[in-house]
Amino acid sequence: MKKVGIMSMQRIANYGSFLQAYALKQLIEELGHKVEFVDYHVGAPVIAENADSKNKFVRKLEKGLETFQYQAPFSHKLSFIRYKQSFAKKYMPLLGITDEMNYNPTLDCLVIGSDEVFNCIQKNSNVGYSTELFGKDNHADRLITYAASFGNTTLEKLEKYQKAGEVGNLLKEFDAISVRDANSGSIVEQLTGEEPVYNLDPVLTYDYMNCCDKIPQIKAAEKYLILYAYAGRISNDEADWIAEYAKKKNLKVYAIGGIQKCADRFIDCSPFEVLAYFRNAEEVITDTFHGSIFSVITHRPFTTLIRKSVGNSYGNEEKLSDLLNRLGLTERMTTKVEDTEQINQQPVDYEKVDELLKAQREIAKDYLRDDLL
Repeated sequence: MKKVGIMSMQRIANYGSFLQAYALKQLIEELGHKVEFVDYHVGAPVIAENADSKNKFVRKLEKGLETFQYQAPFSHKLSFIRYKQSFAKKYMPLLGITDEMNYNPTLDCLVIGSDEVFNCIQKNSNVGYSTELFGKDNHADRLITYAASFGNTTLEKLEKYQKAGEVGNLLKEFDAISVRDANSGSIVEQLTGEEPVYNLDPVLTYDYMNCCDKIPQIKAAEKYLILYAYAGRISNDEADWIAEYAKKKNLKVYAIGGIQKCADRFIDCSPFEVLAYFRNAEEVITDTFHGSIFSVITHRPFTTLIRKSVGNSYGNEEKLSDLLNRLGLTERMTTKVEDTEQINQQPVDYEKVDELLKAQREIAKDYLRDDLL
């Protein structure tokens, strides 16, 4: 039995981050290894902004105040703050994570990924620029990645902020590199001269709906549409359209993951209950990577809203286009929420998607089986 560490975004209060971390842990444990999560020291962000340079307490306070600026029912705002504050205490123990940080343990293998572990050119001071996310100073006999992503960090940005050389040298020290998207693969190839392996996100690779016994049965008294998006990303015009659309279809709007102006309910639930809510939804509207994945694994009709990156603002175009292209589902994407009506009427050939997932799951298991040793 090998001692394997996973360094990921496992401490972020986010359903996608939790479920990808849990899934990768399950996949590695199924191969007979002992798994623990490994922490990294947060560095200063490469893109410095005054708002993100304050201490942790001030940032938390400002985040709480920011919640009250969103247009959403007051009760939803209070529920959202409680959800964020209690997330770690409620759900981190399910990953085997405690309050005590686990830095640089001695391991047989350290796996970095999944999630946007390589997204280093950004302004989020909760992550910052940490060379440990590229394997520096690790105490493992082997160093690999699984479905690692640079997010919207591009080679141009790495060069602009003079990090390409350092990142390239660190990447060359890995024993094996697996990425989840074309942008990340291109960066790895150009900085190392080696072509990485492509693997799907762990939430797709681990068969949650058939293998996870933690997903409960949920009975709703009403039919509903899930709006899965971060608070503040759905514009007022989009929210108004969604409210009218749901009313026309006689559906309630359930907001999960963020509060929304058009929501009838804000759902504060466990990560596993999220999948149960998706499974029972009539349809889904999302502008997130994992919201799209949750829709796919629960076989829902869904529309994915694409946001373009402008300057240093965070867009989702690259990663969502890549994901849905790999799944053969590019027709589910749009930049206009009004297209939802037409998109969600179109059935998804989930039999075809499941066949693709079945093949990709075998590729992922082979990669982990071969490269963990």
